[in-house]
Amino acid sequence: MPGALPTRPGAAARSARSLVPAGLDGQPGSRAHALAAAVPFCAMAVVAAADMVAGPQVGLLPLLSLGPALAPVSLRPSRTVLTGGLAIVLSVLLASYDRIGLSLHTIVAFATIIGVTAAGVIASAARQRRERELVNIRAVADVAQRVLLRRVPRQVGPVQIAVRYISAAAAARIGGDLYDVIAVGPTARLIVADVQGKGLPAVQVAAVVLGAFREAAYDAPDLAAIAEHIELSLGRQGPGEKFVTAVLAEIAAERAEIKLLNCGHPPPLLISGDQARLAEPPEAGLPLGLAQLATSVRKEHTVPFGPEDRMLFYTDGISEARDTAGNFYRVQGCGALLGGPEPGAALDRLYADVLTHAGGDLNDDSAALFLIR
Repeated sequence: MPGALPTRPGAAARSARSLVPAGLDGQPGSRAHALAAAVPFCAMAVVAAADMVAGPQVGLLPLLSLGPALAPVSLRPSRTVLTGGLAIVLSVLLASYDRIGLSLHTIVAFATIIGVTAAGVIASAARQRRERELVNIRAVADVAQRVLLRRVPRQVGPVQIAVRYISAAAAARIGGDLYDVIAVGPTARLIVADVQGKGLPAVQVAAVVLGAFREAAYDAPDLAAIAEHIELSLGRQGPGEKFVTAVLAEIAAERAEIKLLNCGHPPPLLISGDQARLAEPPEAGLPLGLAQLATSVRKEHTVPFGPEDRMLFYTDGISEARDTAGNFYRVQGCGALLGGPEPGAALDRLYADVLTHAGGDLNDDSAALFLIR
């Protein structure tokens, strides 16, 4: 969907409830999780069969404790207790089958199973507690994501818009890559940016940048004024010395052009007909947060952007994705992937190609914003 919230590869944004690990403790899940729940019982069945074949002289009864030992990986505490009880019952039946009765060997087996079951119950309870904490953390992260990376308008004037965000970390929902689109009547102003660094400090800086952009985009006379406002906000509110690479753009419905202000960011890809080229600025610009090092004021530049033209904005998680040989992904070579009338589908094809290039795993967060006029 063009205005979709950020996603991880191959999955839509999930609700907090769906973040509970699938397949554990009765939750619906994949075959892999169902197999994990069956492992303790399979282990006890194998031990029981081996004991019946080998006889009492081998002494395999204590190995029935493998069941309750493996149970905490996939089962809740109550089911871990039931697994231990089943192991005790099997021990009694095998002792009767082996005709060893309540011997020292049987008592040792009982004690081993009871001890392992008790430890398994503690481990299972601790695992469940950690899972609940993770669900709560991810729920908070999802709320923060919706505040920071809001849904963008699907269309502003004649321009269709789609966005995608992919986190490199399995548990992450937000990071230092950011984007937003503000509709000012039929005119769209947008930002795509990447905060230096990772973790919570990067998220804090991203929040400052987005807040400043959203405040200035409505009233600022031009893109340079928006960048200046973001600079001031970073100086006042930014945690530590962080800088942000960014590209700002303005598309007015009545003009067949797009205004760009590049602040040390990878240049967007302009696709016009069968031609794809990087819309590089005439002069390199410093990232936001480094204005004190500038020797001149920031200057926007204009490139043609007429009917049926397309433009891809992206962060370096895409342009610096490497294959096994260490080669970067060639953004300027992906123009053919970005055809078709649906911008969201075009971004899906792009990300599929990037993931294929990188061997299915991205080492950095990435954001992409795609425009079709």
